[in-house]
Amino acid sequence: MRFTFVTLFPEIVEGYFGASILGRALEAGHIAIDYRNPRDYSASRYKKVDEPMIGGGAGMLMSPQPLHDTLKELRSQSPKAHVIFLSPVGKPFRQNDAKRLAGKEHLVLVAGRYEGIDERIIELHADEIFSVGDAVLTGGELPAMMVCDAVSRLLPGVLGNQESLEVESFEASLLEAPSFTKPDEFEKKRAISEFLKGNHSKIAAIKNRMALCKTKYFRPDLYQRAKAKV
Repeated sequence: MRFTFVTLFPEIVEGYFGASILGRALEAGHIAIDYRNPRDYSASRYKKVDEPMIGGGAGMLMSPQPLHDTLKELRSQSPKAHVIFLSPVGKPFRQNDAKRLAGKEHLVLVAGRYEGIDERIIELHADEIFSVGDAVLTGGELPAMMVCDAVSRLLPGVLGNQESLEVESFEASLLEAPSFTKPDEFEKKRAISEFLKGNHSKIAAIKNRMALCKTKYFRPDLYQRAKAKV
């Protein structure tokens, strides 16, 4: 799958794909990453990409022309490109969205800056708008990287063990149960004894109960949703 980051600061994103799982996935060809900087498309003599808001307001907005020309060229070169804007006003990004997007050929992730993006560009080009949380950041690069990470790890060959996807948080509308490793006791706290006995059906039952308890405590909204499915 191909990911294109539309960002004024590609250097923020590039380092993330230089190591670990996604670095190996990139090297192996499971994913492809490229960048488009709207500044390169600016018709302004000084490559300007921001303007004051019409009607007044604090701060600057990303102006329409550079972004429009960037996305227009991308769509002409890649007709199957699926353009995603990252914004606090978008719908919440969920694991089911990551699964669905993993079936696309090309995702274009638009990272805003300043006080946001001229709304006409979003209306003209957005296939989807996502928020990754109820917080305002200095730019859309981190949310764009989050979406890319969540989608990438679902692609064949990216993870070393695809079976691990089956027991992760949100796969059954529950948070993942607590896990433990050696030593059996650490700082006077012991791992659950049943986990040491190798009875996989009992372990699965305990983990399910623990997942329910954890979800009820940390995410009551998910807990209610899981109860409704029973």
